[in-house]
Amino acid sequence: MLKLSHVNRIFNSGATRVEALKDISLDIEKGSFAVITGRSGSGKSTLMQVLGLLDRADTGQYFLNGQEVGTLQEKQQSAIRLKEIGFVHQSFYLLPHESAVSNVALPLGYLGYSKKERVILAEKALERVGLQERLYHNPTQLSGGEQQRVAIARAIVTKPNLILADEPTGNLDSKNGLLIHQLLRRLHQEGQTIVMVTHDQGMVREGDKHIVLKDGRLQSS
Repeated sequence: MLKLSHVNRIFNSGATRVEALKDISLDIEKGSFAVITGRSGSGKSTLMQVLGLLDRADTGQYFLNGQEVGTLQEKQQSAIRLKEIGFVHQSFYLLPHESAVSNVALPLGYLGYSKKERVILAEKALERVGLQERLYHNPTQLSGGEQQRVAIARAIVTKPNLILADEPTGNLDSKNGLLIHQLLRRLHQEGQTIVMVTHDQGMVREGDKHIVLKDGRLQSS
């Protein structure tokens, strides 16, 4: 489903040159649960940015579902991002004064769904993550774990082929973190492809593929 071939990403700031990714080649099959680990500065965030088409590699190729997507024009990449990729971040990035349904329905508006369709699909996505009793609560009325579940519902509402989760339990206590672990595990068991960055060794054991980065290089995959 996902293939990187000899990907390099270099940042230049004045006289400083940072090789964030160095000759990264990896394959992630459809339906996998891939877990990315590594110390701070190892290149994890840059790799996720490239996978999410939020950044471009300087050299190398990125294939998604057999299509070379890394060199597409920004408009084409945006369309693929919207339809094919769901994002879950450490910070929830919810609109604070909008309901859970409105937050989840947001990407559907960009895809041209009617208001009625957006509401129906958003409610179904929220029910899928166990928030059927909190559909019309604002984020300020929800716990951290509930807010992250809203974010996950937003990530899956467009039925993407790929979910990218960047430290999804980083801002949660252990109890809510466990609930998010269980939810991601269930989504994977239902056939969802997930790529996740984490420092949580418990989540490493949940994955069927462990990708380790060190100083921008792939140590194991």
